[in-house]
Amino acid sequence: MTTPAATATCAWALNSALEIDYHDTEWGRPQTDDRVLFEFLLLEGAQAGLSWRTVLEKRDGYRRHFLNFDPARVAALEPGDIEAMLADPGVIRHRGKLESAVGNARILLELQARHGSFARFIWQFTDGKPLQGQRENMGQIPAQTPESQRMSKELKRLGMRFVGPTICYAYMQAVGMVNDHLVDCPCHAACREEARALSL
Repeated sequence: MTTPAATATCAWALNSALEIDYHDTEWGRPQTDDRVLFEFLLLEGAQAGLSWRTVLEKRDGYRRHFLNFDPARVAALEPGDIEAMLADPGVIRHRGKLESAVGNARILLELQARHGSFARFIWQFTDGKPLQGQRENMGQIPAQTPESQRMSKELKRLGMRFVGPTICYAYMQAVGMVNDHLVDCPCHAACREEARALSL
């Protein structure tokens, strides 16, 4: 159950209880935990061409197969593990997306080693602080931005897959690098307050 005030304006989140809860408790909250950052990188890539609701409905399946989104454990997965996923309707059975998650995990580990954490690397695209959107309606929210284009270009250069600029912008929104709650949504103020306490 949710309070109507928290979900009255971000129309994308009103289609199901699952989406409402995600909107109210996760979307746009600044994240610096590498496991959480990896989880959303994996899930946003899985969404490509599909609805976010579909991803949320299969999140438990992803959590199970991808070992609670532990990058080190995911990086060690083998072809047989992918075959098991392809037989399970609890995940989106797209070989390219599933294989990319393993490859992306390996690159993420390299970035951790190089930068001290994946968070320190990924937050550079917003200069280490969340961008505060001032959107008054859903039509003002872009599909991609110069920041997401730069992120996409660099992640692709490093060898990651399913990281186009639109996916990267959705990722930035999800992990709080961008606060794209509409300005009259109570979650906008909550995310702005959490941004002030961000430490990398």
